[in-house]
Amino acid sequence: MVGARHGENTRGLLRLATAGSVDDGKSTLVGRLLHDTKSVLADQLDAVTRASADRGLATPDLSLLVDGLRAEREQGITIDVAYRYFATPRRTFVLADTPGHVQYTRNTVTGMSTAQLAVLLVDARRGLLEQTRRHAAVAALLGVPHLVLAVNKIDLVGYDQGTYESIAKDFATHASALGYPAGRVRSVPVSALVGDNVARPSTATPWYAGPTLLELLETTPVATDHRDAPFRFPVQYVIRPRTPEHPDYRGYAGQVAAGTVRPGDRVTVSPAGLTSTVARIDTADGPLPHAVPGQSVTLVLGDDLDIGRGDLIAGATSAPTPREELDAVLCWLADRPLRPGTRLLVKHGTRTVPAIVTELAARFDEQRLGSSPAPDLLELNDIGRVRIRCAQALPVDDYADSHRTGAFLLIDPADGTTAAAGLVGRPLPVIPDGDGPAGSSPGPLGHDA
Repeated sequence: MVGARHGENTRGLLRLATAGSVDDGKSTLVGRLLHDTKSVLADQLDAVTRASADRGLATPDLSLLVDGLRAEREQGITIDVAYRYFATPRRTFVLADTPGHVQYTRNTVTGMSTAQLAVLLVDARRGLLEQTRRHAAVAALLGVPHLVLAVNKIDLVGYDQGTYESIAKDFATHASALGYPAGRVRSVPVSALVGDNVARPSTATPWYAGPTLLELLETTPVATDHRDAPFRFPVQYVIRPRTPEHPDYRGYAGQVAAGTVRPGDRVTVSPAGLTSTVARIDTADGPLPHAVPGQSVTLVLGDDLDIGRGDLIAGATSAPTPREELDAVLCWLADRPLRPGTRLLVKHGTRTVPAIVTELAARFDEQRLGSSPAPDLLELNDIGRVRIRCAQALPVDDYADSHRTGAFLLIDPADGTTAAAGLVGRPLPVIPDGDGPAGSSPGPLGHDA
């Protein structure tokens, strides 16, 4: 196991995402994890056993535990993101089960956006596919710190060591080109159907001495909740009760996005640049001595300032510089293409402002790990670097410094649908000589890795 760095732990909660191409057996693997960790109710397992028998199967089809939509069961594919919850004595897990088909890449982006680890599946008979490379690229661009490759259906290649090692080597090379250090990428040969190396070691792979998939999930060190990061607090609502008991009360409600805040801390309100001191941290259960990421609180400041929804309260010495121009990476999620000059809405935190895409700087080729400069458009599921001009300055961070305040959404003003997910300051891999991963420069993970 890789040693935990400062700010990382091997206990508590792990958020992970799974992804794989169609027919790689991802639903069966997730079902196997739930079954072998005893996270399935008896009536659920009975229902799956009956449904499997109706299909003429001798053993329960564990994929039926997770393919909840009728279309998923009928087509044998995963369509939507589904969140599964399970636990072992060592750790609690929130698993985002994401689709594998290219048509649903946008859903995969959603599932991976909060993941600390991604499990990518491949069929041992087919090896790395286009979707495998795409999913790894999405994970890298979103800053997912750890990758695990599950080489599934190892039983269908006779538990061949050479097949597994060839696939694992190819994936390690691909992940390295994306910016992943070797210690952040692991591979394991599994058979989700039989259970080999999922929760229990397999006697059929004596040549594999590494941990099972579940052991990897239990022991991989993950980042904490960024309590030591610069303080960030998007204001959601201004509370002015105007009652006889509280005639002058003015509080700012929201959720701590990063960092820790305490009474007495000096803060800056962006984008206006106003400064004040935190006088009190209120909740429905009374005041708090401090607040940390994920906590919903009301901040009372020592000065009566003009603050409203959409403003960002940040540490006075680490407040972000508001920007009207955003240089960002987008995953385009809309059916209609994106072209220069397109007008959209940027939703950043609790603020939404009109904006225009002024330039398409590059489109990412996830197969070649290179960039096509100045494309004419970005189509559905394309990843590209763009420049956006906003009608108002936004207090954004670089995504590598703060995921919550370095990310944004692009919204179609005509119908309110989400058109893209954006990451501020996120670079694309560049391959100057165009000869593939071997000639690439360091990938997009930066110090997130």
